[in-house]
Amino acid sequence: MRSRRSVLYMPGANERALEKAKSLPADALILDLEDAVAPDAKEAARERVCAGVGEYGSREVTIRVNGLDTEWHDADLRATAQAGPAAVVVPKVNSARDVGGIERALEQGGAPDHTKIWAMVETPVAMLHAEEIASASERLTVLVMGTNDLAKELHAEFLPGRAPLLGGLSLCLLAARATGKVILDGVYNDVKDIEGFEAECRQGRQFGFDGKTLVHPGQIEPCNRIFAPSGEEIAQARKIIAAFDEAKAEGRGVVTVDGRMIENLHVDNAHRILSLAEAIGAAD
Repeated sequence: MRSRRSVLYMPGANERALEKAKSLPADALILDLEDAVAPDAKEAARERVCAGVGEYGSREVTIRVNGLDTEWHDADLRATAQAGPAAVVVPKVNSARDVGGIERALEQGGAPDHTKIWAMVETPVAMLHAEEIASASERLTVLVMGTNDLAKELHAEFLPGRAPLLGGLSLCLLAARATGKVILDGVYNDVKDIEGFEAECRQGRQFGFDGKTLVHPGQIEPCNRIFAPSGEEIAQARKIIAAFDEAKAEGRGVVTVDGRMIENLHVDNAHRILSLAEAIGAAD
């Protein structure tokens, strides 16, 4: 298991920001060639980002290319394939056919096997075809929610609790879990509203997201903290596994911990918590 609690967008045209990212405690980075880069800076940003892929230590480094319908997309994919990051992040993936085209372009460009596809799902069409997208390729390992674009497409308001977006979020979570993919929550725009950001992180974790995409380094620490298992959760997970193993060894069919019935699903969840805690420890 790999920890992806905090996944920070970094503007590919900003050399100072890219340098700063080398010391930030984010689990993963998205070096951005899309929204954060002006049209006349696209080529220079592409060269800078691709040249620096191996300079971020243990952090998982990905590159977000420009969209499939843009003039820069093909060149971005070719350069990314040669650079060999952990993944290419592709905006506005709407279909399994889109995924197939991305996969073929990476293979034709000589991308190594470790370069995966992270598909951004951020339109109503993508929400309605999330399972098809998620299952389109073994190379696709992560779904990334694009909540800003989704809200725009829905003509929705940004509200605490994100009620207008919950249908789309739920569909994509179902698709990710049905196909065994990782899924990352969308960004929180108000970088000064830490209280609101933490509330949205807690909501995302309660929903089942594996982590959250971020737009500012100040969001990393609360995101890492909220998406990590607490000491209490880790202790409880160990207690559940120990009680289950003991009961199994003694031939008992009923297991209780603190008065609550324990089944295989609780043991599986306990193992997942401990695996995540171990991954975070290794990353830290």
